[in-house]
Amino acid sequence: MRKPFIAGNWKMNKTVAEGVALAAGLRETLTGVVDIELAVCPTATVLSAVRDVLDGSNIGVGAQNMHWKASGAFTGEISPPMVKELAQYVIIGHSERRQFFGETDETVNCKLEAALTYGITPIVCIGESLEQNKAGETVAFVGRQIRGAFAGVSAADAVKVVLAYEPIWAIGSGLTATPEDADRIIRVAIRDVLVELYDVAVAEAIRVQYGGSVNAENMATFIVMPNIDGALVGGASLKVDSFTAIVKNALAALRV
Repeated sequence: MRKPFIAGNWKMNKTVAEGVALAAGLRETLTGVVDIELAVCPTATVLSAVRDVLDGSNIGVGAQNMHWKASGAFTGEISPPMVKELAQYVIIGHSERRQFFGETDETVNCKLEAALTYGITPIVCIGESLEQNKAGETVAFVGRQIRGAFAGVSAADAVKVVLAYEPIWAIGSGLTATPEDADRIIRVAIRDVLVELYDVAVAEAIRVQYGGSVNAENMATFIVMPNIDGALVGGASLKVDSFTAIVKNALAALRV
């Protein structure tokens, strides 16, 4: 049984003071939630302060990116040991990183292996553009991303990975895939490919979040889909009320 996992990606938002206030509010409103794994992913400058606020709580902390090298002449980057000091999770290969900062399937693979080496849970993002979706290329494209991300990764390590299917055309646009379409894509483009790479047991063990304009109103419809194990939430994770509502609506749907 895969434990649902909802994570908030704060992106390039929140100062230290704002991040501390948001984290403190979430700690208060989400205390006692144990049936869903929870995490927030602040920007790097806010990680330490948010970690301190959430220490000992039921909400984990994730970084939004990291380099695959332990140290070196990589100005502006943070290394796996640096992330390990402050966070349990790291987002890898988000579509914005791929679009604006040159992330490739190869660098995603390097970062994935580095995260596993350092005991950090990777949240690996995959997803297609609107053009690819309209052209019927979603399954082939997402499948290539999966094969690239998991290249050389053992079955024992693969089950430690969290995937986030984020159709690029749905991020911040107000558009979403239907729950049925998202579930189908996750099954045929992700789980079926994982069966090819490993086996059914591994494919069924890996958690897959949905990450395209998730909000309190639609969360319940996604969380009940058999192949969707939670959400990677963007804008709706920036306020206590909206992120709390997402989590609580998911809980209510799972208990029906």
